[in-house]
Amino acid sequence: MQWGQGVLERYGADSVWVMPVMVPSWTRGTVAQATAIINGEEHPLRVTALGGSVSTPNDRPLRARLVHVKSLEQLSQLPPDEVKGRLVLFNRPMDPVLINTGAAYGGAVDQRGRGAIAAAKAGAVGALVRSMTHALDTLPHTGAMYYEEGTDSVPSAAISTVDASWLANQLKANPNLEVVLEMNCRAFPDVEQGNVIGDWRGSELPDEIITLGGHLDSWDIGEGAHDDGAGIVHTLEVLRIFKALGYTPRRTIRFVLFINEENGNRGGKTYAARAQEDHTTTNLRYVAALESDAGGFVPRGFRIDAGDEATALIQSWNSLFDPYNVHQFRRGGAGVDIGPLKALEPRPAMMGLSPDGQRYFDFHHSSQDVFENVHKRELELGAATFAAAVYMLDQHLPTPGTFD
Repeated sequence: MQWGQGVLERYGADSVWVMPVMVPSWTRGTVAQATAIINGEEHPLRVTALGGSVSTPNDRPLRARLVHVKSLEQLSQLPPDEVKGRLVLFNRPMDPVLINTGAAYGGAVDQRGRGAIAAAKAGAVGALVRSMTHALDTLPHTGAMYYEEGTDSVPSAAISTVDASWLANQLKANPNLEVVLEMNCRAFPDVEQGNVIGDWRGSELPDEIITLGGHLDSWDIGEGAHDDGAGIVHTLEVLRIFKALGYTPRRTIRFVLFINEENGNRGGKTYAARAQEDHTTTNLRYVAALESDAGGFVPRGFRIDAGDEATALIQSWNSLFDPYNVHQFRRGGAGVDIGPLKALEPRPAMMGLSPDGQRYFDFHHSSQDVFENVHKRELELGAATFAAAVYMLDQHLPTPGTFD
């Protein structure tokens, strides 16, 4: 947070502050390991704890037979005696046919988020979840998982795609194989962190706010370079670029480095709650919001969450962006952090930067999400595209910046 404050101040924001947010506190600990036992032989498996998981009982190894399923629904249909006391391997791949990799992720991620709940309800003692990536590799990809009140909390780990496929094939030939899982992760009471916010006051319409941002938090097994260090750079670069060009904004541009996108979105929800208060008690109006949270790859366009009139306005800019190979102006999915702003009336026009996503899930939530895997020119192109969208909104939203 201090780093973000310092950069915003150095780049020339008029005011910079931290909006306090209470966030979950959890550690994966020092142990996350698994082994398959086949006819007395041990075969190491590449795993990592899913974010929020409990440890194996008493931080000791858990040994159990395996049941293999492709979906939560399939698990719910199995006879209880085929599941009770076992570990569940959720092994549905991300759909390789979908060109939209975000849609492929969305079609598979329920097993990560709710796999432990489904496993516990079926009588299982834990869950192994195929990593959310198209890549066939030996890297486990972590991510958030959840528990349900009134249902036992069982340990849940991500397993690499190579190991998940191997384990499923071995189970066919060796139905009595066992897996030993050991993790010592644990949760702690919530702690206070915060959204880092910088305002650049508008010259003509200072009470109309254009929000833009990415999220500061990332999963600890990597550096969060694409998710979402790139989005933070895009956000900060808009301020630096505009200052370097001598631009004077018409509206107040608010730069937000959100906290807790990964496992609860409390930063986005807290920001939206404050925006609702401002709409109710002040003259401030949140007229537009932009988010970058899809990596630092070459930009392809924008995802739009807005009413018909605002969407038509944004899509009318296509011809201006097309010479730069930025041509996708599609509805839906502008972003998690700005998503809660949809509840405001009037509703802000919302845009999410949409880079080429074919390689994103190779790195996402894994040890490979590091600085060296971000391409400098692609990152720069994303920042320029993000800045261009902010400029267009600032200049061309109707006055006042609302739509019928």
